[in-house]
Amino acid sequence: MTAETSQTLDRGLRVLKLLADTDHGLTVTELSLKLGVNRTVVYRLLATLEQHALIRRDLGGRARVGLGVLRLGRQVHPLVREAAMPALRSLAEDIGATAHLTLVDGADALAVAVVEPTWTDYHVAYRAGFRHPLERGAAGKAILAARQHPMTDPGYTLTHGELEAGACGAAAPLLGVTGVEGSVGVVMLADLVPERVGPRVVEAAREVAEALR
Repeated sequence: MTAETSQTLDRGLRVLKLLADTDHGLTVTELSLKLGVNRTVVYRLLATLEQHALIRRDLGGRARVGLGVLRLGRQVHPLVREAAMPALRSLAEDIGATAHLTLVDGADALAVAVVEPTWTDYHVAYRAGFRHPLERGAAGKAILAARQHPMTDPGYTLTHGELEAGACGAAAPLLGVTGVEGSVGVVMLADLVPERVGPRVVEAAREVAEALR
């Protein structure tokens, strides 16, 4: 640790990261071993984090991530949306279709940012806040493809008529963004997605990912 950083805060953040990476929680002893500090230090860290509802302890004494983390997480959407808007605007205007940024919300895909093209006679109405199962629609399927192939770039996903009759979609996952799982895509009224749309969506997803790093 350097003089400009807080060792206690660093340890507290490491505790949260360790707990976030496990589904069954960790004991004080396990955290002590992973952090390389004594149990007394861990007890103090957990007590402080528990006061802020960032962790909770079950009846067996295992520590888990608390609901306070969810409240902090809700503030992430506006920041992500702001960072993504330039790339979404460019994508919508270039393709002439509604562009969207979609993030994972439990078992659903949630549209957190939407940009409609300004020059088309008609386009698909798609609103921020729209959600659908990850297994349906290009946005969700692109995210699932990235999960299934974490070490490679899965490219783009195309769908037709899965969310709205007569509409087709193309989406590519956000890659290499710690803590953010999502995709960038377009939805349009067409029988087939034009050939150039898929690569353009991949480019936009990369631009958004760069803005979020």
